[in-house]
Amino acid sequence: MAVDNRIDYIKISAFMFLYFVVWTMSFSLYAIWLGQHATLTSAEIGAVFAVNGAFAVVLKPFYGYITDKLGMKKYLLYFVAIMSSLLMPFFVYVYHPLLISHFSIGVVVGALYLSLAWYAGIGVSESYCDRFGRLKGFEFGRIRMWGSCGAAVTASFAGILFNMSPVINFTISSITSLIMLALLISIKIPAADNKENEVVPAKKISLPDVGNLLRQGTFWRFVFYVAGIVWIMHIAEQQFPRYFVSFFKGSSIGNTWYGYLSTVQAIVEFISMLTVPLLVNKIGARKTLIFAGLLIGARLVVSGFATGPLMIAFIKPLYGLENSLLLIAVFKYIANHFDKKVNSTMYLIGYQCFIYVGTIFMSAPIGALYDKIGFGDAYFIMGGVIIFFSLLSIFVLSKEKVEVKLDTVQVHS
Repeated sequence: MAVDNRIDYIKISAFMFLYFVVWTMSFSLYAIWLGQHATLTSAEIGAVFAVNGAFAVVLKPFYGYITDKLGMKKYLLYFVAIMSSLLMPFFVYVYHPLLISHFSIGVVVGALYLSLAWYAGIGVSESYCDRFGRLKGFEFGRIRMWGSCGAAVTASFAGILFNMSPVINFTISSITSLIMLALLISIKIPAADNKENEVVPAKKISLPDVGNLLRQGTFWRFVFYVAGIVWIMHIAEQQFPRYFVSFFKGSSIGNTWYGYLSTVQAIVEFISMLTVPLLVNKIGARKTLIFAGLLIGARLVVSGFATGPLMIAFIKPLYGLENSLLLIAVFKYIANHFDKKVNSTMYLIGYQCFIYVGTIFMSAPIGALYDKIGFGDAYFIMGGVIIFFSLLSIFVLSKEKVEVKLDTVQVHS
Protein backbone atom coordinates (compact mmCIF):
# COMPACT_ATOMS: atom_id res chain seq x y z
CA MET A 1 0.00 0.00 0.00
CA ALA A 2 1.34 3.44 -0.97
CA VAL A 3 2.31 5.73 1.91
CA ASP A 4 -0.54 8.21 1.18
CA ASN A 5 -3.07 5.40 0.98
CA ARG A 6 -1.76 3.90 4.21
CA ILE A 7 -2.25 7.22 6.02
CA ASP A 8 -5.74 7.52 4.54
CA TYR A 9 -6.54 4.00 5.67
CA ILE A 10 -5.40 4.74 9.23
CA LYS A 11 -7.47 7.93 9.42
CA ILE A 12 -10.69 6.53 7.96
CA SER A 13 -10.34 3.44 10.16
CA ALA A 14 -9.82 5.66 13.21
CA PHE A 15 -12.99 7.54 12.26
CA MET A 16 -14.97 4.28 12.24
CA PHE A 17 -13.35 3.27 15.54
CA LEU A 18 -14.48 6.48 17.23
CA TYR A 19 -17.93 6.37 15.62
CA PHE A 20 -18.60 3.01 17.22
CA VAL A 21 -17.12 4.09 20.52
CA VAL A 22 -19.87 6.71 20.60
CA TRP A 23 -22.52 4.25 19.41
CA THR A 24 -21.61 1.56 21.93
CA MET A 25 -21.14 3.95 24.83
CA SER A 26 -24.68 5.29 24.50
CA PHE A 27 -26.91 3.60 21.93
CA SER A 28 -26.16 -0.02 22.71
CA LEU A 29 -27.87 0.70 26.05
CA TYR A 30 -30.64 2.88 24.59
CA ALA A 31 -33.48 0.38 25.12
CA ILE A 32 -32.34 -0.23 28.70
CA TRP A 33 -32.20 3.53 29.31
CA LEU A 34 -35.74 3.93 27.97
CA GLY A 35 -36.99 1.19 30.30
CA GLN A 36 -35.00 1.89 33.47
CA HIS A 37 -34.53 5.67 33.42
CA ALA A 38 -37.39 6.97 31.27
CA THR A 39 -39.57 4.22 32.86
CA LEU A 40 -41.40 3.29 29.64
CA THR A 41 -43.30 0.03 29.08
CA SER A 42 -42.41 -2.40 26.28
CA ALA A 43 -45.29 -1.08 24.17
CA GLU A 44 -44.17 2.54 24.75
CA ILE A 45 -40.59 1.64 23.85
CA GLY A 46 -41.91 -0.03 20.71
CA ALA A 47 -43.77 3.19 19.88
CA VAL A 48 -40.57 5.21 20.40
CA PHE A 49 -38.72 2.97 17.96
CA ALA A 50 -41.60 3.18 15.48
CA VAL A 51 -41.52 7.00 15.42
CA ASN A 52 -37.71 6.91 15.26
CA GLY A 53 -38.07 4.66 12.24
CA ALA A 54 -40.56 7.00 10.56
CA PHE A 55 -38.15 9.93 10.80
CA ALA A 56 -35.28 7.75 9.61
CA VAL A 57 -37.30 6.66 6.56
CA VAL A 58 -37.82 10.31 5.61
CA LEU A 59 -34.20 11.39 6.16
CA LYS A 60 -32.26 8.41 4.80
CA PRO A 61 -33.18 8.99 1.12
CA PHE A 62 -32.08 12.62 1.43
CA TYR A 63 -28.82 11.57 3.06
CA GLY A 64 -28.20 8.96 0.36
CA TYR A 65 -28.93 11.42 -2.45
CA ILE A 66 -26.69 14.10 -0.91
CA THR A 67 -23.88 11.55 -0.39
CA ASP A 68 -23.97 10.53 -4.07
CA LYS A 69 -24.16 14.19 -5.08
CA LEU A 70 -21.12 15.10 -2.97
CA GLY A 71 -18.99 12.20 -4.18
CA MET A 72 -15.91 12.10 -1.95
CA LYS A 73 -16.62 15.43 -0.22
CA LYS A 74 -17.16 15.11 3.56
CA TYR A 75 -19.60 17.91 4.38
CA LEU A 76 -22.41 15.58 5.40
CA LEU A 77 -20.06 13.61 7.66
CA TYR A 78 -19.08 16.88 9.36
CA PHE A 79 -22.74 17.58 10.06
CA VAL A 80 -23.29 14.09 11.50
CA ALA A 81 -20.26 14.49 13.80
CA ILE A 82 -21.46 17.88 15.02
CA MET A 83 -24.95 16.54 15.76
CA SER A 84 -23.40 13.60 17.61
CA SER A 85 -21.37 15.97 19.79
CA LEU A 86 -24.66 17.36 21.15
CA LEU A 87 -25.67 13.96 22.53
CA MET A 88 -25.08 14.62 26.24
CA PRO A 89 -26.92 17.96 26.52
CA PHE A 90 -29.74 16.66 24.35
CA PHE A 91 -30.36 13.45 26.31
CA VAL A 92 -29.94 15.02 29.74
CA TYR A 93 -31.61 18.42 29.33
CA VAL A 94 -34.11 17.86 26.49
CA TYR A 95 -34.99 14.25 25.71
CA HIS A 96 -35.32 12.74 29.19
CA PRO A 97 -37.42 15.57 30.66
CA LEU A 98 -39.73 15.60 27.63
CA LEU A 99 -40.31 11.82 27.70
CA ILE A 100 -41.40 12.11 31.34
CA SER A 101 -43.50 15.28 31.16
CA HIS A 102 -44.67 15.41 27.52
CA PHE A 103 -44.24 11.92 26.11
CA SER A 104 -45.52 12.54 22.57
CA ILE A 105 -43.44 15.68 22.09
CA GLY A 106 -40.39 13.93 23.52
CA VAL A 107 -40.79 11.02 21.12
CA VAL A 108 -40.98 13.33 18.08
CA VAL A 109 -38.09 15.58 19.14
CA GLY A 110 -35.96 12.55 20.00
CA ALA A 111 -36.74 10.89 16.67
CA LEU A 112 -35.63 13.98 14.75
CA TYR A 113 -32.34 14.26 16.63
CA LEU A 114 -31.54 10.54 16.55
CA SER A 115 -32.27 10.32 12.83
CA LEU A 116 -30.07 13.30 11.98
CA ALA A 117 -27.18 12.09 14.13
CA TRP A 118 -27.44 8.31 14.04
CA TYR A 119 -30.19 6.44 12.23
CA ALA A 120 -29.40 8.20 8.95
CA GLY A 121 -25.85 9.10 9.96
CA ILE A 122 -24.64 5.51 10.30
CA GLY A 123 -25.72 4.74 6.74
CA VAL A 124 -23.85 7.77 5.40
CA SER A 125 -20.70 6.83 7.33
CA GLU A 126 -20.66 3.22 6.18
CA SER A 127 -21.50 4.11 2.59
CA TYR A 128 -18.76 6.73 2.49
CA CYS A 129 -16.22 4.27 3.91
CA ASP A 130 -17.22 1.68 1.32
CA ARG A 131 -16.69 4.20 -1.50
CA PHE A 132 -13.46 5.45 0.10
CA GLY A 133 -12.10 1.91 0.34
CA ARG A 134 -12.99 0.98 -3.24
CA LEU A 135 -11.34 4.16 -4.50
CA LYS A 136 -8.15 3.63 -2.49
CA GLY A 137 -7.97 -0.12 -3.12
CA PHE A 138 -8.85 -1.81 0.17
CA GLU A 139 -11.84 -3.79 1.38
CA PHE A 140 -14.72 -2.10 3.19
CA GLY A 141 -14.52 -4.88 5.79
CA ARG A 142 -10.97 -3.86 6.63
CA ILE A 143 -12.20 -0.38 7.47
CA ARG A 144 -15.44 -1.39 9.16
CA MET A 145 -13.68 -3.94 11.38
CA TRP A 146 -12.12 -1.03 13.31
CA GLY A 147 -15.64 0.07 14.14
CA SER A 148 -16.13 -3.37 15.66
CA CYS A 149 -12.87 -2.92 17.55
CA GLY A 150 -14.14 0.39 18.96
CA ALA A 151 -17.33 -1.34 20.02
CA ALA A 152 -15.37 -4.16 21.67
CA VAL A 153 -13.17 -1.80 23.67
CA THR A 154 -16.11 0.34 24.77
CA ALA A 155 -18.58 -2.43 25.57
CA SER A 156 -16.23 -3.84 28.21
CA PHE A 157 -16.90 -0.88 30.51
CA ALA A 158 -20.00 0.89 29.06
CA GLY A 159 -22.37 -1.13 31.24
CA ILE A 160 -20.35 -0.40 34.38
CA LEU A 161 -20.41 3.35 33.69
CA PHE A 162 -24.11 3.15 32.87
CA ASN A 163 -24.80 1.65 36.30
CA MET A 164 -22.98 4.60 37.87
CA SER A 165 -24.84 7.16 35.73
CA PRO A 166 -25.89 7.25 32.06
CA VAL A 167 -24.76 10.90 32.02
CA ILE A 168 -21.16 9.63 32.10
CA ASN A 169 -21.80 7.58 28.95
CA PHE A 170 -23.42 10.50 27.18
CA THR A 171 -20.61 12.89 28.12
CA ILE A 172 -17.91 10.55 26.81
CA SER A 173 -19.91 10.18 23.58
CA SER A 174 -20.08 13.95 23.08
CA ILE A 175 -16.34 14.45 23.69
CA THR A 176 -15.45 11.54 21.40
CA SER A 177 -17.64 13.05 18.65
CA LEU A 178 -15.58 16.25 18.72
CA ILE A 179 -12.40 14.21 18.30
CA MET A 180 -14.10 12.39 15.43
CA LEU A 181 -14.89 15.73 13.76
CA ALA A 182 -11.26 16.88 14.04
CA LEU A 183 -10.08 13.61 12.50
CA LEU A 184 -12.48 13.99 9.56
CA ILE A 185 -11.19 17.48 8.88
CA SER A 186 -7.62 16.13 8.75
CA ILE A 187 -8.44 13.70 5.90
CA LYS A 188 -7.46 15.43 2.67
CA ILE A 189 -9.42 14.57 -0.48
CA PRO A 190 -7.63 15.47 -3.76
CA ALA A 191 -9.78 17.18 -6.40
CA ALA A 192 -9.11 14.25 -8.74
CA ASP A 193 -11.03 11.93 -6.38
CA ASN A 194 -14.24 13.79 -7.22
CA LYS A 195 -13.83 13.42 -10.98
CA GLU A 196 -14.53 10.37 -13.12
CA ASN A 197 -13.04 7.22 -11.58
CA GLU A 198 -14.11 3.67 -10.77
CA VAL A 199 -16.41 4.67 -7.89
CA VAL A 200 -17.29 8.34 -8.57
CA PRO A 201 -18.95 9.25 -11.89
CA ALA A 202 -18.19 12.52 -13.68
CA LYS A 203 -21.93 13.19 -13.91
CA LYS A 204 -23.37 12.97 -10.41
CA ILE A 205 -26.79 11.62 -9.47
CA SER A 206 -29.97 13.49 -10.46
CA LEU A 207 -33.61 13.01 -9.44
CA PRO A 208 -34.47 11.04 -12.64
CA ASP A 209 -31.74 8.57 -11.65
CA VAL A 210 -33.56 7.95 -8.36
CA GLY A 211 -36.83 7.42 -10.21
CA ASN A 212 -35.14 4.95 -12.56
CA LEU A 213 -33.70 3.08 -9.59
CA LEU A 214 -37.13 2.71 -8.00
CA ARG A 215 -38.53 1.25 -11.24
CA GLN A 216 -35.96 -1.54 -11.45
CA GLY A 217 -37.06 -5.07 -10.66
CA THR A 218 -33.61 -5.75 -9.21
CA PHE A 219 -34.25 -3.01 -6.63
CA TRP A 220 -37.54 -4.55 -5.47
CA ARG A 221 -36.14 -8.08 -5.34
CA PHE A 222 -33.49 -6.77 -2.96
CA VAL A 223 -36.15 -4.94 -0.93
CA PHE A 224 -38.05 -8.26 -0.61
CA TYR A 225 -35.00 -9.72 1.14
CA VAL A 226 -34.71 -6.71 3.45
CA ALA A 227 -38.43 -6.76 4.30
CA GLY A 228 -38.52 -10.47 5.08
CA ILE A 229 -35.26 -10.80 6.98
CA VAL A 230 -33.50 -7.60 7.99
CA TRP A 231 -36.72 -5.92 9.19
CA ILE A 232 -37.30 -8.61 11.77
CA MET A 233 -33.65 -8.92 12.74
CA HIS A 234 -33.50 -5.18 13.41
CA ILE A 235 -36.72 -5.12 15.42
CA ALA A 236 -35.65 -8.16 17.45
CA GLU A 237 -32.41 -6.41 18.39
CA GLN A 238 -34.17 -3.25 19.60
CA GLN A 239 -35.33 -4.77 22.88
CA PHE A 240 -32.95 -7.74 23.04
CA PRO A 241 -30.95 -5.98 25.82
CA ARG A 242 -34.07 -6.07 28.02
CA TYR A 243 -34.57 -9.78 27.26
CA PHE A 244 -30.93 -10.45 28.06
CA VAL A 245 -31.06 -8.57 31.37
CA SER A 246 -34.19 -10.50 32.41
CA PHE A 247 -32.08 -13.67 32.87
CA PHE A 248 -30.09 -12.08 35.70
CA LYS A 249 -31.00 -11.34 39.30
CA GLY A 250 -31.01 -7.56 39.40
CA SER A 251 -30.77 -5.16 36.46
CA SER A 252 -27.31 -3.89 37.48
CA ILE A 253 -25.77 -7.35 37.15
CA GLY A 254 -27.55 -7.84 33.84
CA ASN A 255 -26.36 -4.47 32.52
CA THR A 256 -22.77 -5.31 33.44
CA TRP A 257 -22.89 -8.73 31.81
CA TYR A 258 -24.56 -7.28 28.74
CA GLY A 259 -21.52 -5.02 28.40
CA TYR A 260 -19.13 -7.97 28.73
CA LEU A 261 -21.00 -10.00 26.12
CA SER A 262 -21.20 -6.98 23.84
CA THR A 263 -17.40 -6.94 23.97
CA VAL A 264 -17.27 -10.58 22.90
CA GLN A 265 -19.82 -9.84 20.15
CA ALA A 266 -17.72 -6.94 18.88
CA ILE A 267 -14.59 -9.13 18.85
CA VAL A 268 -16.49 -11.71 16.78
CA GLU A 269 -17.56 -8.92 14.44
CA PHE A 270 -13.97 -7.61 14.20
CA ILE A 271 -12.64 -11.00 13.17
CA SER A 272 -15.57 -11.55 10.81
CA MET A 273 -15.10 -8.20 9.07
CA LEU A 274 -11.52 -9.27 8.35
CA THR A 275 -12.39 -12.74 7.04
CA VAL A 276 -15.92 -12.53 5.58
CA PRO A 277 -14.75 -10.68 2.41
CA LEU A 278 -12.87 -13.85 1.47
CA LEU A 279 -16.10 -15.86 1.74
CA VAL A 280 -18.17 -13.28 -0.16
CA ASN A 281 -15.60 -13.13 -2.97
CA LYS A 282 -15.62 -16.93 -3.17
CA ILE A 283 -19.34 -17.76 -3.14
CA GLY A 284 -20.83 -14.40 -4.18
CA ALA A 285 -22.91 -11.75 -2.44
CA ARG A 286 -26.26 -13.41 -3.23
CA LYS A 287 -25.41 -16.75 -1.60
CA THR A 288 -23.89 -14.94 1.37
CA LEU A 289 -27.11 -12.98 1.91
CA ILE A 290 -29.15 -16.20 1.89
CA PHE A 291 -26.76 -17.89 4.31
CA ALA A 292 -26.87 -14.83 6.61
CA GLY A 293 -30.68 -14.98 6.65
CA LEU A 294 -30.71 -18.63 7.66
CA LEU A 295 -28.17 -17.95 10.42
CA ILE A 296 -30.18 -15.00 11.76
CA GLY A 297 -33.38 -17.05 11.81
CA ALA A 298 -31.70 -19.94 13.61
CA ARG A 299 -30.26 -17.62 16.27
CA LEU A 300 -33.65 -16.09 17.03
CA VAL A 301 -35.33 -19.51 17.21
CA VAL A 302 -32.69 -20.74 19.65
CA SER A 303 -33.04 -17.48 21.63
CA GLY A 304 -36.68 -18.38 22.15
CA PHE A 305 -35.59 -21.61 23.89
CA ALA A 306 -33.08 -19.90 26.20
CA THR A 307 -33.57 -20.96 29.80
CA GLY A 308 -30.75 -19.22 31.65
CA PRO A 309 -27.90 -16.70 31.54
CA LEU A 310 -25.34 -19.16 30.15
CA MET A 311 -27.41 -20.07 27.11
CA ILE A 312 -28.33 -16.50 26.22
CA ALA A 313 -24.68 -15.53 26.71
CA PHE A 314 -23.58 -18.05 24.05
CA ILE A 315 -26.24 -16.80 21.63
CA LYS A 316 -25.58 -13.06 21.77
CA PRO A 317 -22.10 -12.92 20.11
CA LEU A 318 -23.49 -14.54 16.93
CA TYR A 319 -24.97 -11.16 16.04
CA GLY A 320 -21.43 -9.97 15.28
CA LEU A 321 -21.00 -12.62 12.59
CA GLU A 322 -24.45 -11.97 11.15
CA ASN A 323 -23.87 -8.22 10.93
CA SER A 324 -20.56 -8.73 9.13
CA LEU A 325 -22.10 -11.12 6.62
CA LEU A 326 -24.95 -8.71 5.91
CA LEU A 327 -22.94 -5.50 5.59
CA ILE A 328 -20.19 -6.83 3.36
CA ALA A 329 -22.56 -8.85 1.17
CA VAL A 330 -24.96 -5.90 0.82
CA PHE A 331 -22.25 -3.49 -0.36
CA LYS A 332 -20.87 -6.08 -2.79
CA TYR A 333 -24.36 -6.88 -4.06
CA ILE A 334 -25.08 -3.17 -4.65
CA ALA A 335 -21.73 -2.58 -6.39
CA ASN A 336 -22.41 -5.59 -8.61
CA HIS A 337 -26.01 -4.82 -9.61
CA PHE A 338 -26.41 -1.02 -9.64
CA ASP A 339 -24.87 2.02 -11.34
CA LYS A 340 -22.07 3.62 -9.32
CA LYS A 341 -23.77 7.03 -9.37
CA VAL A 342 -26.60 5.67 -7.17
CA ASN A 343 -24.59 3.39 -4.84
CA SER A 344 -25.13 5.45 -1.67
CA THR A 345 -28.75 6.19 -2.57
CA MET A 346 -29.35 2.49 -3.12
CA TYR A 347 -27.82 1.61 0.24
CA LEU A 348 -29.66 4.35 2.14
CA ILE A 349 -33.03 3.68 0.45
CA GLY A 350 -32.99 0.01 -0.51
CA TYR A 351 -31.34 -1.20 2.70
CA GLN A 352 -31.23 1.36 5.50
CA CYS A 353 -34.52 3.11 4.69
CA PHE A 354 -36.54 -0.06 4.23
CA ILE A 355 -35.25 -1.43 7.53
CA TYR A 356 -36.99 1.49 9.19
CA VAL A 357 -40.14 1.06 7.13
CA GLY A 358 -40.44 -2.23 9.01
CA THR A 359 -39.67 -0.45 12.26
CA ILE A 360 -42.59 1.94 11.73
CA PHE A 361 -45.18 -0.78 11.23
CA MET A 362 -43.80 -3.59 13.37
CA SER A 363 -42.05 -2.11 16.44
CA ALA A 364 -45.18 -1.23 18.42
CA PRO A 365 -47.08 -4.50 17.64
CA ILE A 366 -44.03 -6.62 18.48
CA GLY A 367 -43.49 -4.56 21.65
CA ALA A 368 -47.07 -5.41 22.62
CA LEU A 369 -46.40 -9.05 21.67
CA TYR A 370 -43.49 -9.12 24.13
CA ASP A 371 -45.87 -7.93 26.86
CA LYS A 372 -48.53 -10.49 25.90
CA ILE A 373 -46.63 -13.75 25.24
CA GLY A 374 -43.13 -12.98 26.50
CA PHE A 375 -39.80 -12.41 24.76
CA GLY A 376 -38.99 -16.11 24.30
CA ASP A 377 -42.11 -17.06 22.32
CA ALA A 378 -41.92 -13.85 20.30
CA TYR A 379 -38.31 -14.56 19.26
CA PHE A 380 -39.22 -18.13 18.31
CA ILE A 381 -41.94 -16.84 15.95
CA MET A 382 -39.71 -14.14 14.44
CA GLY A 383 -36.92 -16.64 13.81
CA GLY A 384 -39.28 -18.96 11.96
CA VAL A 385 -40.48 -16.12 9.72
CA ILE A 386 -36.89 -15.17 8.85
CA ILE A 387 -35.99 -18.75 7.90
CA PHE A 388 -39.07 -18.89 5.63
CA PHE A 389 -38.12 -15.68 3.82
CA SER A 390 -34.48 -16.78 3.54
CA LEU A 391 -35.58 -19.87 1.62
CA LEU A 392 -37.85 -17.78 -0.62
CA SER A 393 -34.92 -15.45 -1.34
CA ILE A 394 -33.17 -18.28 -3.17
CA PHE A 395 -35.70 -17.73 -5.95
CA VAL A 396 -36.10 -13.94 -5.59
CA LEU A 397 -32.64 -12.33 -5.29
CA SER A 398 -31.04 -11.40 -8.61
CA LYS A 399 -28.42 -13.74 -10.01
CA GLU A 400 -24.79 -12.72 -9.79
CA LYS A 401 -23.13 -10.77 -12.55
CA VAL A 402 -19.35 -10.46 -12.63
CA GLU A 403 -18.52 -10.42 -8.91
CA VAL A 404 -16.77 -7.31 -7.60
CA LYS A 405 -13.57 -8.46 -5.93
CA LEU A 406 -11.82 -5.56 -4.30
CA ASP A 407 -8.97 -7.63 -2.95
CA THR A 408 -7.64 -7.97 -6.52
CA VAL A 409 -6.91 -4.24 -6.69
CA GLN A 410 -3.20 -3.64 -6.40
CA VAL A 411 -1.84 -0.34 -5.11
CA HIS A 412 1.89 -0.03 -5.58
CA SER A 413 4.15 2.29 -3.68
